[in-house]
Amino acid sequence: MAGGGTGGHVIPALAVARELRARGHSVRFIGTQRGMEAKLVPAENFPIEWIEIGGLKRVGLRRTLATLAELPLSIWQAARMLDLPRPAAVFSTGGYVAGPVLLAALWKRLPVVVMEPNAVPGFTHRHLARFVSRALVSFPETAKWFPEGRTEVTGMPVREEFFAIPARTPGPVLTVLITGGSQGSRTLNRAVEQSWPLWKQGTIRLIHQTGAGAFEEIGPRFRASGVQGEITAFLNDMPVAFAQADLVVSRAGMGAVSELAAAGKPSILVPLPTASDQHQLRNAETFEKAGAARLVLDAELTGERLVSEVVRLASEPGMLERMGEAARAFARPGAAGRAADILESFIR
Repeated sequence: MAGGGTGGHVIPALAVARELRARGHSVRFIGTQRGMEAKLVPAENFPIEWIEIGGLKRVGLRRTLATLAELPLSIWQAARMLDLPRPAAVFSTGGYVAGPVLLAALWKRLPVVVMEPNAVPGFTHRHLARFVSRALVSFPETAKWFPEGRTEVTGMPVREEFFAIPARTPGPVLTVLITGGSQGSRTLNRAVEQSWPLWKQGTIRLIHQTGAGAFEEIGPRFRASGVQGEITAFLNDMPVAFAQADLVVSRAGMGAVSELAAAGKPSILVPLPTASDQHQLRNAETFEKAGAARLVLDAELTGERLVSEVVRLASEPGMLERMGEAARAFARPGAAGRAADILESFIR
């Protein structure tokens, strides 16, 4: 298993790894000690081996040169790891650790299966696309990046609790969930705080995940604002929060849009402008084109804009319900199981 750096890369790989382990297979990870895999993989009791590699996108000249210098050694390290013992296949969810591992796998003539949930593949998957044995994607249009006949729309592994969330009909008080991910988002936090005095009293309830860094500052001010709702540094049970929400305001990373699809939730998506290859923007554009979301650029989000977007969507009869149905059309349950099926097909 190769994929790391962020939770968005590691968590899907872990879902597939758990499925394989449940079927009696041995699973190993290759990662870096500074990525999220260093925390998440050992916690799941999977073995992991380390290589040293950094990113190449949006990292500055010094980091780019350092990564290029590390690349030959990291490929050699990964190649040795793939010999002891030799795996049936290599599975990648992307991230900077995937590059050396996939290059080593191709050098060793091992089958490579990639899971690419973004509308536009990331740097590694895009540049090695023609060499992969299978590509598992979330959007049909992503297939054009890979050789014909080697793609399958499986979606991304998402917790079953999201698929079980029932459709919701908005009432007189609209519940809006705002989340910038586990670390929070300064843009979303600022816009939400600006919006507090602009809501019509008795019409809105906010559930706001700020991230740990901003909570101590924003929390007391929210409680003093008189706005109905709750504010928290981190939501331990995101499916429960989704179930309460009529509308979600979120970034547009692969984890976020997959959960929105599974839950069938309408959304306002604010893509992270620094995301590599603008993949969050492409994800949001795909959702907006399908009628599942409203796209607002990071630089354009203010408290006033947030309120106007929410009010406009809520005031049109049936709009939120139609958006939720459009989002659910992207949902693909059983993604981890299907990935495991495909990986099993390479066992000789």
